[in-house]
Amino acid sequence: MIKNLLSGFIFLLIPLLLFSQQKNIIESFRIYSDIRVTVDRPETISKSGNKIIVFYALPNGNTTAQTMGKRMQPGDDWHFDIQHIAAQTKFIRSQLRKKDFIVIYLENDYKSWPAWKTKHPDFKVIITGLVDSLSALFGKRRSVYLNGHSGGGSFIFGFIAGVSQMPSYIKRISFLDSDYGYDSTYYPKLRDWLRKGDNYLNVFAYNDSVALYNGKPFVSATGGTWYRSRLLLTHLRENFVFNNLQTDSLDIWKTPDGKVQFFFKHNLNRGIYHTQQVELNGFIHSVLCGTKRESKGYSYYGARVYSEFIE
Repeated sequence: MIKNLLSGFIFLLIPLLLFSQQKNIIESFRIYSDIRVTVDRPETISKSGNKIIVFYALPNGNTTAQTMGKRMQPGDDWHFDIQHIAAQTKFIRSQLRKKDFIVIYLENDYKSWPAWKTKHPDFKVIITGLVDSLSALFGKRRSVYLNGHSGGGSFIFGFIAGVSQMPSYIKRISFLDSDYGYDSTYYPKLRDWLRKGDNYLNVFAYNDSVALYNGKPFVSATGGTWYRSRLLLTHLRENFVFNNLQTDSLDIWKTPDGKVQFFFKHNLNRGIYHTQQVELNGFIHSVLCGTKRESKGYSYYGARVYSEFIE
């Protein structure tokens, strides 16, 4: 159905921006009347199987342009400077030169995937069909990564809920402070998926259970990503072995092969570190952690390494 819709758009993939150095183009179109899809892809896609397709579900309240980021000018909205997924994408491409690295941004008219799902009782069918059909446009041999920040995690859980078992083309799932919706019903599918093939899961969270906004807590003790991520880790530790590493700012749990990793940000001053987990090379790390390129030329929660790539 989605392919028919795409052909009806005369493939409204209108180039909005050409990255001259990497020869990448950005294209955008609408689907299902309330979803905007924006594709950041190489100008030429190879016919080999070296394709990574990242579906990045936008955080609540952000547009695609804000999520991609820009070089700030006086008067610009601060949202343009908190994620920089476009620049982080360029850095990743500089590390993965032998692969076609494609990012598909997913935005809805409500600027909230939880709100969008309440408007669409058939969200399971829509989300799974969207991921399957859009990724198939790049060929059958593809590795699909599901990624999202904030409310974007709701899109990922919508996909997991919509499949009887995880498709073999899903190779990595990354929750960038976005697993608010996790509960034990999702665990069997995640467990079985992690037991098969070369699959990766990484989770980023900070202690939002003690964070204050205007002097008051803004999430419940069990409603934030700190609690939900710890719950997921507890479930995983029943079936997988983890090693623990403590740094000044992070509590890191990872399996010996590095395919499952959790990054917990300490919060001694009760601050809000929601977006910093993305901004401080978080998207880069969500793609490269567990691979031979992990922490090569960058450090998670360190200084931005992608500044030169910001348009």
